[in-house]
Amino acid sequence: MDEETRRAVATADEALPTSDALPDAIDTGRVVFGFDGYLDRVREVVADRIDPESHERLATLESFGDRIDRSVAADSSLSFEWLQQGSRTGGHTSHLARAFGGWSFDPVMVGMYGDPVHDAFETEFGEYELHSLGEPGVTDAVEFDDGKLMLTEIGDTMSLDWAELDAAFGHDRLAEKLDGASLLGTGYWSETPDLPTVFDGLRTLWDGIDDPPETVLVDPGDVRKLDADRLRAGREAIGRLDEVTDVVVTSNRAETGVLADAYAGDAERSFVDDAEAVFEALEPTWFVGHGVEQSVVVTAAGTDSVAVPSVSDPELTTSSGDHFNAGLGLARIADLSPAAAVVVGNAVAGYFVRTADQPSLADVRAFVDEYLEKF
Repeated sequence: MDEETRRAVATADEALPTSDALPDAIDTGRVVFGFDGYLDRVREVVADRIDPESHERLATLESFGDRIDRSVAADSSLSFEWLQQGSRTGGHTSHLARAFGGWSFDPVMVGMYGDPVHDAFETEFGEYELHSLGEPGVTDAVEFDDGKLMLTEIGDTMSLDWAELDAAFGHDRLAEKLDGASLLGTGYWSETPDLPTVFDGLRTLWDGIDDPPETVLVDPGDVRKLDADRLRAGREAIGRLDEVTDVVVTSNRAETGVLADAYAGDAERSFVDDAEAVFEALEPTWFVGHGVEQSVVVTAAGTDSVAVPSVSDPELTTSSGDHFNAGLGLARIADLSPAAAVVVGNAVAGYFVRTADQPSLADVRAFVDEYLEKF
């Protein structure tokens, strides 16, 4: 265990309220999330069908790729059998609202939930303030031991921009929801290519809000889908928004590498070097990169790296990044330091991948208490 991680955990342990003090010790007010919405189907691929009632699962993404490679080499078509293991609402707004709602916050969801709102969203989030802008996307999330494959129909989020947000919801109405909120979470840029126009719109809106959120959380998503012009537009818009509020950009390890290559040129870099390159390009308040073995946060004051306690047999990895972001947002509201905030993000994600369940605040506190013991 490296000393930097020990210090980060000690800082989080001291700053995070005790279980007995939760949730009262945290200002659990309004939080706003936009602007997506997905219906997720969790699936697995069959490796071998033994009989109508039993099969062997294709365990790794590498094996999945090998089968494709062999089929290409043989100039042959290929088919897979897959099975649905469950379904749920998904996307940035759903995952973060689920987390913060469970922590006694008051989520406001502005996204793609259908017209009328689909039963799945109404059933799960009917107690929250939910505003639909259009039709949700649908994602087949195929789980493997070494990763996941996401097959997605985007839905109406693809066409959303600042003007469309005004037409579907209203800029003044959005300002009302943001007034008094402690956090605005936005995702995903990759699925909403014109999200930078929303960032610029928010910047113009900000000064007219009496009590705007202190943090805007930005999850770019799989930015490999964005072309160079859109990446440049986002780079400039994020910097402009950070002039009026604290922007925290958060990406997984692979996405961080893609952003670093886009902004600093293709190169062999470490995770830390990638994160620092993205921070220099985007100029947010924080840039956070989260990974399976390590998470990194870069600020104007420097870089902190925190080791992640791994798990050999995760229950579920799909949306682990969203759960990290929920923990990161919670830590921002609780005014934790950058390194301590990353520990809390790792704790929320770590609990989720081990249990496939949403942690309570007491569960998050317990994970932080036992963080070093999990290595």
